[in-house]
Amino acid sequence: MDFFQILALIVPAAIVSAAPLILTALGGVLSERSGVVNIGLEGLMMFGAFIGAIFTHYGEQWGLGGGSPWMSFVVAIVAGALFAVPHAVASISLKADQVVSGVALNFLAAGLSIFLTKKLFGAGQTPDIQERIGKGDVPVLSKIPVIGDLFFSNAYSTSFVAVFLAFVVWYIIYKTPFGLRLRSVGEHPMAADTMGINVIKTRYISVIMGGAFAGLGGAIYVASIAGNFTGSTISGQGFMALAAMIFGKWHPLGAMGAALFFGLAQSLSITGEQIPLLKDIPDVYLLILPYVLTILALAGFVGRADAPKASGQPYEKGKR
Repeated sequence: MDFFQILALIVPAAIVSAAPLILTALGGVLSERSGVVNIGLEGLMMFGAFIGAIFTHYGEQWGLGGGSPWMSFVVAIVAGALFAVPHAVASISLKADQVVSGVALNFLAAGLSIFLTKKLFGAGQTPDIQERIGKGDVPVLSKIPVIGDLFFSNAYSTSFVAVFLAFVVWYIIYKTPFGLRLRSVGEHPMAADTMGINVIKTRYISVIMGGAFAGLGGAIYVASIAGNFTGSTISGQGFMALAAMIFGKWHPLGAMGAALFFGLAQSLSITGEQIPLLKDIPDVYLLILPYVLTILALAGFVGRADAPKASGQPYEKGKR
């Protein structure tokens, strides 16, 4: 097996694995850029995965066919946004500890989704979904020598959606008036308030948008990778997305790059048996590789990455 054949195995799998991480990390960027720490990305992603699996399953019964996963994405976006509201209320209005609130959201998502799964299906998992996101070649781009075969052939459309949305979020944060308000609220809410910016409203919008992105990330994970929902479906993906956000220094494109890096690590656990240099390594080492890299990335970069200055600090109008 030559080098190009190895890349042809690893790169597509890496992009597929990275797509849910990119979307969830973008949700974290939106929330934390406004000054609200969101440890609850794991829970938001899990709830989005649950909703995605449920509505894809019922969409098949309703005769939607290939449209059922896309319908589930829309529902998961709404569900993720609504599920982020308790965290927004606790962190912004009630001024609770944002880390504790996020951890509570993780526990709530795990308990609620598993409970509802058992109630609806009498088992610890949803039925396997039959209509999943299909693969295909991108017209014109797939014909480009070398690059076309690696990135644009036999690819999931959701991967391109994730990359596209990373650039959309970058544009919103750095090129629009709303993005300027969001960054000012996250850096110095008192100064933003004196300039007439509604700090509370901006933070609510950002946290809810973050929940929507994380919910979409969970639904895409089910539709493209997992195939159904169980209590262990997400299994740390949300925390990996949180690490990607920090590794990417709270920048949308940086978070995307970090998510692709973690996606590459995950792809090795999938394709390792087909690669000569890796096939003799025990599977357990390849399976834990993404989590080890997450720890190393955080240990090596978290101290060097500067979070928004007001991150984790509740704001009360009129008080410094």
